Amino acid sequence: MEVPGLAHNITSPLSPCEGMIKDLSLDAIQLCERDGSKSQDGSISETEELPVPQNIKISNITCDSFKICWDMEPRSKERITHYFIDLNKKENKNSNKFKHKDVPTKLVAKAVPLPMTVRGHWFLSPRTEYTVAVQTASKQTDGDYAISEWSEIIEFCTADYSTVHLNQLLGKAEVIAGRMLRFSVFYRNQNKEYFDHARENQDNRMLPSVKDNSGSHGSPISGKLEGIFFSCNTEFNTGKPPQDSPYGRHRFEVAADVLFNPDTNLYFGDFYCMYTAYHYVILVLAPKGSHGDEFCKQRLPALDISNNRFLTCKQDEEGDSGLLFHHAQDVILEVIYTESLDLALGTLGEISGHQLMSMSTVNAKKDPSCKTCNISVGR
Repeated sequence: MEVPGLAHNITSPLSPCEGMIKDLSLDAIQLCERDGSKSQDGSISETEELPVPQNIKISNITCDSFKICWDMEPRSKERITHYFIDLNKKENKNSNKFKHKDVPTKLVAKAVPLPMTVRGHWFLSPRTEYTVAVQTASKQTDGDYAISEWSEIIEFCTADYSTVHLNQLLGKAEVIAGRMLRFSVFYRNQNKEYFDHARENQDNRMLPSVKDNSGSHGSPISGKLEGIFFSCNTEFNTGKPPQDSPYGRHRFEVAADVLFNPDTNLYFGDFYCMYTAYHYVILVLAPKGSHGDEFCKQRLPALDISNNRFLTCKQDEEGDSGLLFHHAQDVILEVIYTESLDLALGTLGEISGHQLMSMSTVNAKKDPSCKTCNISVGR
């Protein structure tokens, strides 16, 4: 993720995996009260002057870790035994309200060589803005601490899930995907005004729009990838698309091979649920060489279009029907097509069922407690 809104003296990493020098282990780090002047037993003193950390730099930022270093005056440097790191979530209207809301964030670390890595999915969430300040401390023979003044406050933002994290999500999604069912069309439901606008103002085309913030909080496609959402799930008993939809009574249907064929790349985007038994898998269809394809190549796990657990396109080896298409039965697929699409390539109609608004996933928040679709990093 590009790190937005950083202070002037923060560096942004080229790779979250490069140059890790020293991790803060559970033996070297603990939590204490937020009060910056005393420890839990009140045994902090300021009788001896210690160097104040200067020119703090944050780098190698991932979704649940960061590297921190700073400059210090040489005087009394050898007396430093601990660092106090005051880490706080920067409050804003878009903050993740579903995790770590009341966790104390004063970290006490043994004085290890700098830079060091602060890591912990239990107090860091992806795509979240934080503030950090540092004190140096010297533990005395009587158990008290001599401490420096607090450093300046620095701001930074944690990153998206990496492909390592997305591959963990992918593995979890594969476990519950179920058997494959045949389908023949992708479909998109919207209200009548949406399609009227496409005809009258967009040269009869549906245009890509930026994906909302539904799904995992660390998803690298939320708020960044542009595309058009389609569905492909079918009813088990009819083999056809369901007649209910949360998105509108008007439906555009297009033959599967228009969007999905050997000239298309397929990517895994996300796996989530919304406090219900239903689980959703987001997939991305991107024509090879397109802008969307280049975006996904750098961020998402690629899937073999003929051999994966969610959505396949295979040549019919037993007949003359061309390509055969199958979708996973036990997850709801949300398919993002990254290009614009002419309405003349499909058909418009109206469904006979209901508009089930409760099933909408627009800006839906992921259930952070679900063991099926969460991994051990910030949600």
